[in-house]
Amino acid sequence: MKMVKHLKKETFKEKIFNFEENKEWKFEGELPCLIDFYADWCQPCKIIEPILEELAEEYEGKINVFRVNTEEEQELAAIFGIRNIPSLLFVPMDEQPQMAMGALPKDTFEKAIEDVLKIRKD
Repeated sequence: MKMVKHLKKETFKEKIFNFEENKEWKFEGELPCLIDFYADWCQPCKIIEPILEELAEEYEGKINVFRVNTEEEQELAAIFGIRNIPSLLFVPMDEQPQMAMGALPKDTFEKAIEDVLKIRKD
C-alpha cells in the first residue's frame, strides 16, 4: 500500500494551506509534511518516488508525505512558483516552509526532515 498521498487543489486547501482564504502562510496540517511537486514524464521525479515511499513508511505518524502532479495541478505549482521539478516543499508545523530542488539522496531528505521539520526518526 502506498503511504504517499496525492493532493489535488481541494485536499491541498484542507490539509496544507487555504490560499483562497489566507494571504499569510497558515499551515492547516496535523503533522509536518513534505510535498513533492512532480510530473509523470520527469525522470528525476521517478528516481525519488521510491525514496519518498520509504520515508513515508519510516516516519509514519511523525510526518506526512504528499505529491502534487504539476501537470494536473498547475494552479498549485504556480502558487509556489514551481519552475523546476522535482521541487520539494518541507512544511514544519510553526515555521515558514522551505523549498528544495532536484532529486535529493535519501540522507539529504533525512537531514532536512530533522533540520527543517524538527523530526527525528528514533
